[in-house]
Amino acid sequence: MINPVWLRSFCTLVEQGGFTKTAQHLHMTQSGVSQHLRRLEDFLGLALIHRQGKQFTLTEAGEKLYLEAQDIVESLSTLGQRLGEDPAYEGQVSIQSPGSVGLKLYPKLLDLQREYPKLTIDYRFAPNQAVEESILGYKADIGFVTNPSTMAEVASQPVGSEELLLVTPASVKKLSWRVLLELGYIGHPDGAHQAGLLLGANFSEFQHVDMFKLKGFCNQIGLILEPVSMGLGFTVLPAHAVNAFHNFTQIKPHRLANSITETLFLITRRHKALPARVKTVVALAREWL
Repeated sequence: MINPVWLRSFCTLVEQGGFTKTAQHLHMTQSGVSQHLRRLEDFLGLALIHRQGKQFTLTEAGEKLYLEAQDIVESLSTLGQRLGEDPAYEGQVSIQSPGSVGLKLYPKLLDLQREYPKLTIDYRFAPNQAVEESILGYKADIGFVTNPSTMAEVASQPVGSEELLLVTPASVKKLSWRVLLELGYIGHPDGAHQAGLLLGANFSEFQHVDMFKLKGFCNQIGLILEPVSMGLGFTVLPAHAVNAFHNFTQIKPHRLANSITETLFLITRRHKALPARVKTVVALAREWL
């Protein structure tokens, strides 16, 4: 690897136009500048300058190196400053959550990015367990889940809530246990957990979702209600996802006698300091949720 100190001396020599000025600028001796140049040439196996007395001109290799090295030297010279910077509206923020939360948060985060173009939002939809694993593996800055994490390395804190709704085709006028058995169930990644919470609180007959004939499964949040709208089955989803469905007139959300609200948890890698840009997103997400 090229010694960056040699590169700096070479670029300064080109910019100052002489060894004396370069030595003064870098607070070095002229022999020190010459030594850096010689070591750089030896490392590359190329002549970088043609000497004419106290003057010099660049060789073709010297010209190419100078063009390439300017950005490198500039980047290294400001590295310490850039490492110390922590802007609140610049850089990438990686977020993961189940789809329903994302349907509410992602459009608002895009508005934030449009207001602050140097901010980049990387949003991935995933079920609870996958979100936890991504936080644990440093693949996401923050996550939102509907269960507090049981992993010692992952910190959880409540930030909001979502009501769970049972959703049937619009043709269902009167809901009953028999109607649900006849309809069959449309599954999704968090479906068994959510159906268990809502149906278990409202139907004494309920034990687990396997009691229903599985009529379909979908892992795309915007499409889970498509088979329901076509009369193929029922499902249980958070209200954000239900309200966002494009064909709302073809489904019927049911608020049951015993309503169930899932708490939303923010999860982060325990003891990991969050950059200012991530703190900005967390603060806004708390307001939006």
